[in-house]
Amino acid sequence: MSNKTIVHALIPARGGSKSIPRKNIRRYKEYPLLVHSILSATEVPFIKRIVVSTDCPEIKRIAIENGAEAPFLRPKDISGDFSTDIECFQHYLSWLRFMDQEVPDVIVHLRPTYPERDSTILQKCLSAFLLVKEKYSCLRTVVPIDKSLFKMYTINEKETSLEPTYTNFNDIKEPYNQVRQILPTTYLHNGCIDIVNRKTIDNGSMSGDKMYAYVMPKEETYDIDTEEDWERSLKQDDDIERLYKNLGSLGIRSKPIDIPPRTTNGKNNSNEHYFYNY
Repeated sequence: MSNKTIVHALIPARGGSKSIPRKNIRRYKEYPLLVHSILSATEVPFIKRIVVSTDCPEIKRIAIENGAEAPFLRPKDISGDFSTDIECFQHYLSWLRFMDQEVPDVIVHLRPTYPERDSTILQKCLSAFLLVKEKYSCLRTVVPIDKSLFKMYTINEKETSLEPTYTNFNDIKEPYNQVRQILPTTYLHNGCIDIVNRKTIDNGSMSGDKMYAYVMPKEETYDIDTEEDWERSLKQDDDIERLYKNLGSLGIRSKPIDIPPRTTNGKNNSNEHYFYNY
């Protein structure tokens, strides 16, 4: 890592949660849920500051008591059910600039709803991204999914008709009618780790148009949004630990794959490239 690269970790943790009341400070194993993300970040020496962005005084207190900074309370108008990540991250950068404080080159986005995050994988992802950050706008952890994106549809509500997500893929016509064996593997963003270039956020996006992907086992989906997720995450912990031990002897390779953009009336409306490890 270049000594000039400044890395912060930002943990958005608002006070409101309808699916699980007071979710971010509810005890998960031995700590409040939020604290697990703080602890994983403290294990990564590249991260200079660990900041919790919250609108809740109680969350702020818990964050500070467990080693994070919480230097402000986030405005309520960007802390509601429909508030977006980009609002939170732009607010953080604006606050730093207003306070005339050092602005990071890279921000690690750690969701408190992913308590089983492995700090070793976090460090590995950050190390990898810092080597390619001039080429890529962000890094995201993903998991392979069994159901192919190329066999999915939306519904045109006006005409009540099915519209394929992709009408063509390379030389394959109507991929939604083809056998899955000839279609590429598709991946789901699992919410474990996001790493974003500051300039990507300054340009109004949390991803940009060229993303670097770190592929995790498909069982690695701990993101907690419901009570069922909470119980599943607790039970899944032992299984995934055994899985990683088994994977330890496998070699890791990387190669690029092109994921075609969604088509609208036969025209491409984006040009995204993803990388993956397998």
